[in-house]
Amino acid sequence: MKKILRILIVVIVIFGLIQLIPIDRVNEPIKKEENFVDSYKVSPRVKNLIIAACYDCHSNEVKYPDYAYVAPISWMVKDHVSEGRERLNFSKWGTYNNFQKEGMMEKSSATVENYTMPLPAYISKHPEANLSKADRELMANFFREVLKDLKEK
Repeated sequence: MKKILRILIVVIVIFGLIQLIPIDRVNEPIKKEENFVDSYKVSPRVKNLIIAACYDCHSNEVKYPDYAYVAPISWMVKDHVSEGRERLNFSKWGTYNNFQKEGMMEKSSATVENYTMPLPAYISKHPEANLSKADRELMANFFREVLKDLKEK
């Protein structure tokens, strides 16, 4: 019994100590002229869908939920956000060249249409990101329209 108690105390102390490891949750400032939804004539419906389904991992407008402040979950959330921003950061849209934008729009339309984005783990904690088939078609069509406009430039 004493051994179990010691193990429990060690686990609690380690859990407490890992909470002291800082995680950078600061969102960079957003420049309206670089932000994706401000760069295009986006209907309010599409804008709301993109923000609800994409912006928490693919922008500088991340709203960290309470569980994102508890290590080691906070490390995983930060890793997902960093990876998402590396692949596509809607807040930095205006800084990408046309080749990058085309690739991002091709990938965005495909992943939304194929149900690979948003991630199932994200949807489980954020029901507003659970897109219906019609929502997915609307977003994919919008991304394809943007792609078409980019290719015409």
